[in-house]
Order: sequence, then structure tokens, then C-alpha cells
Amino acid sequence: MSSSKPAVALPPAAAIVAQVQIALEEDLGSGDLTAALIAEDAEVSVQVVCREPATLAGTPWFDEVFRQLDAGIRISWRAADGERVEAGQLLCRLQGNTRALLSGERSALNYLQTLSGTATLARCYADAVAGTGVRILDTRKTLPGLRLQQKYAVVCGGCHNHRVGLYDAILIKENHILAAGSIAAALEAARASVSTAVEIEIEVEGLDELQQALAAGARRVLLDNFDPDLLRKAVAANDGRARLEASGGVTLEGIREVAETGVDDISVGALTKDLRAVDLSMRFL
Repeated sequence: MSSSKPAVALPPAAAIVAQVQIALEEDLGSGDLTAALIAEDAEVSVQVVCREPATLAGTPWFDEVFRQLDAGIRISWRAADGERVEAGQLLCRLQGNTRALLSGERSALNYLQTLSGTATLARCYADAVAGTGVRILDTRKTLPGLRLQQKYAVVCGGCHNHRVGLYDAILIKENHILAAGSIAAALEAARASVSTAVEIEIEVEGLDELQQALAAGARRVLLDNFDPDLLRKAVAANDGRARLEASGGVTLEGIREVAETGVDDISVGALTKDLRAVDLSMRFL
């Protein structure tokens, strides 16, 4: 099992640009009617402060909001994505056109608060299994339109990414097995359909299905809703042949016990679907 720190990989720059364009179009529409009350050439200094302990994530999207509104806005960061920050800590200072800063405030903070919320929750889960060597994985249970952003934030929080979508890995679940006819048939079809570079994982619901998967050559197995005792039995039966992932009903309170059963990975949908935005304040000086 690997305990190495996950590498943080940003989405492509073009994706960030496109994502921010959508966010600004959603908020600004034909123009900011309220900001238009301010003199066109007015300038202001602004600071962003965190109001609670958190793990920071989302600075590239924050920066892109203001770059698109006025490339002349200057942003000086005092913290970086992935860093733990404290209540009252100054995160960054901004200087530039008042209208642009007012118009971008909500969209920029939405990104920073939401992604920092994801990273902060991920950090709690990563801390809970520290020293066990288990990887905590996210899932596809992301907020619509924010998958790449949230998966980036998960890694900022010290956890790891599972497949991004349906296109980059195979996860054979119960209905796929039923449609294929058997675990062995589903695995055979999967191996015949993709290159060896594509990872194939299969879900099992008991020790008998685990044995079937191992006999069919499975290299990665998802143990669906196994309790800790059953997970220990699965680890013993596996004897290192496949990478084992525990999934289903895992809570922050119980994740340490799951990690100590000897599984390699634990997937947690809550990382991206049960988040609470971090409380930030953008103050005009």
C-alpha cells in the first residue's frame, strides 16, 4: 500500500478559462447594473480573509475570474492551495479597478469557498487514516459542472482521485455483471474492449464473489458494503493478489477502523457531495 502524498494536477488552462466564462455569464449576464454606479476609473484595495480553520483550494479559478474582467488587477497571495489556514488569516490582497472587483467578487468567492470546503473535508478524512497507508478516493458524486474543480480540491486536501468519468477507467458493477452473465464473462469482455493501459475494477458483494473475481484474474476489486470483520476476511482471502477498495457507508467516525482492516483504498462519496462552503470575507479597504 502506498502512503505517498498525491500530486496536485490542475485541469488544463483552457478548461479553467471556459469554466470561469460560464460562471461569469451566469452572474453578469448583460452587465453589472449595481457596479455601474461606481466611477469607471475608480480603483480600490481589497483583502480576502478566512473566518474559520480550513484547507485552501481554488486560487486558479479565483485569479481567472479577475483576469477575465480586468487583466490589470493585481493579486498577491499569502497562502497556497493545499495549505491549512486559520481563522482570521489573510489569504490575499487585490488592487485594481473597483467595478471589476465588485463584479467578480461573488463568482471568485464561490469558487474559493466551495473548493476550499471540498479540500477541508478531504483533509479531515486524510488525517483520520494518517499512518495506515490507505488511500482515500473520491467518486463521481460531484456537483454538476464542478467535477474537475472538485477533484482538484480533493487532492489539495490530501486525498486521491478515482476515475474522472466513465471514459478513463472501467468499473464493473452489479448490473454490468448481470448483463454480461457472470463475473468472469464481464472481466473477459472488459479486457477485450480496452488496452492494457486502462484500469479495470470489479465490484463484489461477498467473499464468494471475491473468489470468483480473483479466479478470473481481477487486479482491482471494490468490496461493496463489507463490514470491518468481512473486510478483514477479504484481505486474508485476497492474500495480496488484487488491490482492494472498501466502499459504501463509510463515515468519518468509522473510517479509521476500515483503514486498519488492511484494504488498500477507501472510496468516500461524501468528499464531494456533502461539503460545506468555507466562510470567507472579501473586504474593500
